[in-house]
Amino acid sequence: MTASGSTAREEAFEPQLVLERFLPYRLNVLASLTSNALAQIYAERFGLSIPAWRVVATLGQYDVRTARDIAAHGVMHKSTVSRAVSALEQRGLIQRRPNDEDRREAWLALTEEGRRIYESIVPEALGFESRVISVLTPQEQILFGNLVDRLTASARSLAPEGEVEA
Repeated sequence: MTASGSTAREEAFEPQLVLERFLPYRLNVLASLTSNALAQIYAERFGLSIPAWRVVATLGQYDVRTARDIAAHGVMHKSTVSRAVSALEQRGLIQRRPNDEDRREAWLALTEEGRRIYESIVPEALGFESRVISVLTPQEQILFGNLVDRLTASARSLAPEGEVEA
């Protein structure tokens, strides 16, 4: 031990992890910043939370899904989806119908009002995406999309089955 009470090993320790260069941290920062910026569009105009928008967007894309399908598609916890579905149903933006094959689940779909909101937001969301990615050349945009797909596949293979962030 040295006079200060620390060992030589402690004094020689160099950080092995610099958050600003650590891929999971960087991806989380990028995702949070873009998601929160986009959320301003649908929160201010339509009063939708991030999970509610993801439910609306999924149903807008696929027409009919179960809450379990939506949770898996959006990598959201089932309780988060359940709360969003309840709020959207109370607002008259989605409707449920029984799933005759599995009584524990219901089929979810946008109502006419929910579809109107979805169709109003989509052009703005696509415009937002264009503004964010415009800092890349067209070739870089294609490469970036391919790299994100590969990283997503890799991360899915490493994640425990059924576990998602809330």
